[in-house]
Amino acid sequence: MTRSLALAGLALFVGLVLVLAEAPWFRRPRLVDRLSPYVPRAPRPARRTTLLSAASFRDVVAPVARDLGDRIARLFGVGEELAVRLDRVDSSLDVQAFRLRQLGWSVGAFALAAALTLLLALPPAVALLALLGAPLLAFLVLEQQAATASADHQRRLLHELPVVAEQLGMLVSAGWSLGAALHRIAARGSGACARDLRRVDNRIRHGLSESAALREWAERADVDALDRLVGVLSMNREAADLGRLVSDEARAIRRDVHRELLEAIERRSQQVWIPVTVATLVPGVLFLAVPFLEALRLFTEG
Repeated sequence: MTRSLALAGLALFVGLVLVLAEAPWFRRPRLVDRLSPYVPRAPRPARRTTLLSAASFRDVVAPVARDLGDRIARLFGVGEELAVRLDRVDSSLDVQAFRLRQLGWSVGAFALAAALTLLLALPPAVALLALLGAPLLAFLVLEQQAATASADHQRRLLHELPVVAEQLGMLVSAGWSLGAALHRIAARGSGACARDLRRVDNRIRHGLSESAALREWAERADVDALDRLVGVLSMNREAADLGRLVSDEARAIRRDVHRELLEAIERRSQQVWIPVTVATLVPGVLFLAVPFLEALRLFTEG
């Protein structure tokens, strides 16, 4: 008990020092840092990183958290890279920041489980299960959130793609260039496709070709229908009737979306029968168990 309290006090002291090291009222800035905003054309001084600060702690822990998080994710069957999923949903976090957040949640879950174990005086087996399961559960919850956000973006992209493809086909058939049509849809849209197309438009403005920017989008999104559409759009300079080809591909994508919708409806209709089956089997088993037990009792007594 005394050792646990000592370790908890040491952890509290280190955390308090890290927090106070970032507080402006606790660490007075240098005179050069205070006068530099008022000096014209003065180079901005580099921020000093002390030995014991949140920045130095993050620089040391971030690579370890990234490697450990990647290994745990692969251990539980997550094959897609975290950087790809975060880039797909335009997350403000990079891989290291996300892994650090997972590490923080895991440490907090471990501390909470340790406190509950000490307060409730749990048995050793239960305590070990709680101490190992709580941080792992916190890690997997955040990992599942990233995977769910990525899958939701892919699903929204697939559902919006037929309309976007039809608009592209109409604009190209009306005489618009492919770049102008992409810019118009990106500027006037508000869905997942429009957000991705704004990124494609920015890449084209930065000097990337239209085919390369679209292929980059298809690789990032990882949607089969988008791969086919980008393959058609890549024939912009070779095909004479690109608008008709894009319209045909839009109809094919719409059929795929309709087929997926029918499959989802069938799965949900089958799931409806699960509680009905359970509600029917449980009373039936009870009604069968009563005469069986009674017959067994009579047989043993006789």
